[in-house]
Amino acid sequence: MRTPSARVMDPIGMLVRLGLAAVWIVSGGAKAVDPSQTYLAVRAYDVLPDSLVHPVAAVLPFVELALGMLLVVGLAVRWVAVASAVLLVVFIAGVAQSWARGLTIDCGCFGGGGQVAAGRTEYPLEILRDLGFMVLAGWLIVRPRGALSLDGWLRPARVVRED
Repeated sequence: MRTPSARVMDPIGMLVRLGLAAVWIVSGGAKAVDPSQTYLAVRAYDVLPDSLVHPVAAVLPFVELALGMLLVVGLAVRWVAVASAVLLVVFIAGVAQSWARGLTIDCGCFGGGGQVAAGRTEYPLEILRDLGFMVLAGWLIVRPRGALSLDGWLRPARVVRED
């Protein structure tokens, strides 16, 4: 069975990479422009000790922005995809534990966050959305190669000759 050629798979890999990059840039950017709201969102999960809420809220937007920018330029794609998957697992666990504990919060995933009125939560959709983002990260873990990436420029693919 023939596998799809690099001519087909590399552009798909680039689109997957840029799609996940967009997620991190939009999410991190929304959090970075409103640090007080990010603090409220992190605190609302009620899982971190008070001493860690502020540092996590302060660093999280910039971690997300860094992941996004590395994906945009295509540098260390597999490692960034692994870090993305780990962060998404943490986010899914945070939403799931909030749902299980009956907390009524907005996830703050793309800005906002904190307490919301009962019946205003969207936990199942938030988990499904993050699972979709995990699919993108999984693709990049398995096949980090894509068109227009620094990884490709720094480490070109080996040409296999068929004689």
